[in-house]
Amino acid sequence: MSQEFIFDGSLENLDPDLKHILNLEDQRQAETIILIASESMAPDAVQEAMSSNFGNIYAEGYPREESRKQNQTAIMDTGYELARYRRNSDPRYYKGVEYADVLEALTRRRAADLFAANGISADQLYINVQPLSGAPANSAVYTALLKPGDTILGLNLNDGGHLSHGTRINRSGKHYNGVAYFVDEESELLDYDAIEKIALEVKPQIIVSGFSAYPRLVDWARFRAIADKVGAYLLADIAHISGLVASGMHPSPIGIADVVSTTTHKSLCGPRGAMLMTHRRDLARKLDRAVFPGEQGGPHLNTMAALAVALRLAKTDQFRALQERIVHNASRLADKLAEHGLRIVGGGSDNHLLLVDTKSVTHNGVHLSGDMAARILDIAGIVLNRNTIPGDKGALNPTGLRMGSVWISQLGFGDAEVDLLAEAIATVLNGCKPFTYMALGGKTELRAKVDFAALQRGREIVRQLRGVAQAAAAGTAVSIRG
Repeated sequence: MSQEFIFDGSLENLDPDLKHILNLEDQRQAETIILIASESMAPDAVQEAMSSNFGNIYAEGYPREESRKQNQTAIMDTGYELARYRRNSDPRYYKGVEYADVLEALTRRRAADLFAANGISADQLYINVQPLSGAPANSAVYTALLKPGDTILGLNLNDGGHLSHGTRINRSGKHYNGVAYFVDEESELLDYDAIEKIALEVKPQIIVSGFSAYPRLVDWARFRAIADKVGAYLLADIAHISGLVASGMHPSPIGIADVVSTTTHKSLCGPRGAMLMTHRRDLARKLDRAVFPGEQGGPHLNTMAALAVALRLAKTDQFRALQERIVHNASRLADKLAEHGLRIVGGGSDNHLLLVDTKSVTHNGVHLSGDMAARILDIAGIVLNRNTIPGDKGALNPTGLRMGSVWISQLGFGDAEVDLLAEAIATVLNGCKPFTYMALGGKTELRAKVDFAALQRGREIVRQLRGVAQAAAAGTAVSIRG
């Protein structure tokens, strides 16, 4: 049989341009300190599963419903599962999915075993592991539970909310009536009394408790009480903190919220995907139908395979130790940056992220913008993102920086490394001199200059820290102070 239509060569031979880009990205990740709060490194085993042949096939629909109640041992009896499939088939639209059924059943069960909490057993949890990403997962929840024009109550975007929680520029704010609640102006913490007051006024059909830039613990029970007062569904979006929740480092909303959504990367350290979870049997079918066929077609089975690996790893003591390190490092980084004179939004961190107010740095009455701060730190080799903080007028000119501790914790950073990293960040930022200039059209723009010695010191520390991380990965001890 001729194989002339199967491309047999290596990536380097078939597409040297792409191979070059991949090499450059590998180099960037190896040489910089990555503090993006929504990013983490997927373990090699997760990436291996991601590149599996499951990426070649379609599997629209779901496995048989009875598989939800199977434990992992029963699911992995592949001989029995194959015989059952050949005799009875399954509900999916495609054939050739006998092992896709096993994969999805296993992934759902691992998620249920991992996230069961608050008196809700794995058998009582209904899991959907098909959503392609977090925003589509949230959209599926709205499709399942709301009618067009219904009211979504979510945190104001500038205060740490997410686009998919009812903002006007997102589909959730176009198809539905998005109303915002806020953090307290003084404490920059959630004001549950104020949230309840807004809920009583607008009578939302769903309240979203979950955030993209909130550094403190969330009181799920208080949100539940507010939702019950107005007869609303409660959606807990734990996309950022799912790894912390799974390991017990943050209280779980399972059994409290009607629906829990999460992405599968971020602190869970898996592939880029999403999940929906509910303990309510009456909602499970609605959610499944909203994901498929409502929101998307066939699931990405290779991503599901990678997720299965990540969920297994998340049950280990090693994963819990990582999550403990993540929380500790974020809190310590916040404290050390504050010691260097940078204001920390909300006074600190209880999870994996922190927010720095760049207005802490001024020159001749002009404050440093979040955009300039992020760009200059990027030049120094410290990668993070500009972010709105409470009091900002819009996302185009934010005065905050969002930092996350997941990636550096995976690299093995401890107190000494975090302290040195805080020194690097503060040295670069405090070495900035912000100024304004008149741009085309007469618009005043914020810019900044950075002292060259401060920038070089930041770069030097980054090189030192990356050297320590690489040595640790190789099993070689290196002093942090050189």
